[in-house]
Amino acid sequence: MELISLPSLIFVCLFIYFLLYFLNKNPRKHGFKIYPLVGALPEFLLNRHRFLEWATDVLSACPTNTSVFYRPGNVHGVMTANPLNVEHMLKTNFENFPKGIRFYTRLEDFLGDGIFNVDGEIWRIQRKSASYEFSTRSLRNFVVDTAQVEIHTRLIPILQEASAKRDRITDIQDILERFAFDNIIKLAFNVDPNCLGGAESEFMQAFEIATTLSSGRFMYAIPFLYRIKKILNIGSEKKLQKSIKIVHEFADKIITSRMEERAEKKDEDLLSRFMGDTNQFSAKFLRDIVISFILAGRDTTSSALTWFFWILSSRKDIEQKILEELVQTRRRNGENIGEAYNFDDLREMQYLHAAISEAMRLYPPVPIDTRSCLKDDILPDGTFIGKDWFLSYQTYSMGRMENIWGKDCCEYKPERWLDENGVYKQESPFKFPVFHAGPRMCLGKDMAYIQMKSIAASVLEMFEFDVQLEKGKIPEYVLSLTLRMKGGLPVKVKERCMTST
Repeated sequence: MELISLPSLIFVCLFIYFLLYFLNKNPRKHGFKIYPLVGALPEFLLNRHRFLEWATDVLSACPTNTSVFYRPGNVHGVMTANPLNVEHMLKTNFENFPKGIRFYTRLEDFLGDGIFNVDGEIWRIQRKSASYEFSTRSLRNFVVDTAQVEIHTRLIPILQEASAKRDRITDIQDILERFAFDNIIKLAFNVDPNCLGGAESEFMQAFEIATTLSSGRFMYAIPFLYRIKKILNIGSEKKLQKSIKIVHEFADKIITSRMEERAEKKDEDLLSRFMGDTNQFSAKFLRDIVISFILAGRDTTSSALTWFFWILSSRKDIEQKILEELVQTRRRNGENIGEAYNFDDLREMQYLHAAISEAMRLYPPVPIDTRSCLKDDILPDGTFIGKDWFLSYQTYSMGRMENIWGKDCCEYKPERWLDENGVYKQESPFKFPVFHAGPRMCLGKDMAYIQMKSIAASVLEMFEFDVQLEKGKIPEYVLSLTLRMKGGLPVKVKERCMTST
């Protein structure tokens, strides 16, 4: 009889060993299953395509909604859906939980030293400048006016054309992304790419690819594999570098041109505001700053509204309450259907504000956020976290925790955001960290709500959407830096007959 080879024997032994562990012979009663040598890698590979649901299932079964996670490649950390832990990392012990080198290196090619990718003094300089600019009334008015022009000259005509052809299927997610892209490019550079008007933008396509592939670096089974692909200039890394080059060249061209004409032209866009009248920032630094804000402004509002419109398609009772509020707003201010909403109109819409917040609770535009731990710490729920570990709070999971939102946590219920007088009530940002919290809380939160309410109100009072997806089935998502709907949101558009009288 031929003797079995040593490698084959080792393989058989390892196979039997791991098979025993897969048969629930697991040392952890709660939390992610950690196997010898490979940690959570087997479960990670099985659930990578449904990472958010997997994390939610695991964390909801943990007594403190927190679990340690480990897999080979020095990926060691803690995932949490506990508001006390979120407050600890984002506020109480803020200095111990920076973005860190793991986050920075994966996004450095794309975002460079932009505000969302850095820590320390570089972050503080940008934050201070941005805080001042975002607090000015002139910038707020610029945002409102730009959105209204885009809505009434492009968005509504496109939907009217779609409604005239009843069998036409329109991808609302694509339209919203193009709208958001035009809007944020105007805000950032005061340049109109006219993507919503039909212009094909190489910059927009490259930006989307760069965003998706950069975030994909976090999901590699072998963490350093992307570095090898980058050195060899192959596969997704080759495509990523090409896209980043297009994005950077577009931004550099505008910045160089603007710096040359700065003395002659005073604009209200973000680039001009950061440039000011001095040479405080280099051209590259300005590029990094502006690209970060484009990332924040393009994908977040379009993602939130896509999921919002999908939810409303099966909740006509909620849609009707929103329409009633819009009619009341029009009557109160003596306006007609189809007129541009002003800032005060939008601020009055309490139920719409609640309905959008509730959609973001269940489908947050940024479903996960991660920090690095500088030195050993104990989280408020008693979980130990070691030096150089990561700490992630799972915003998607938090919206589905009974401990936070009650037994109806998975139900879409805008009323949970309203007090007894029907006025919107703020929730703790550590319970609802959709706009983050603490010193790094999103500066554009109020502007984002104004823009989303402006789009939602203008569209809903004039159009109905018949969603062309299987009823009762939740759409799949693309897990990028933001929560995009896989395959878009196909709808048939119908004009709504509604009056304000």
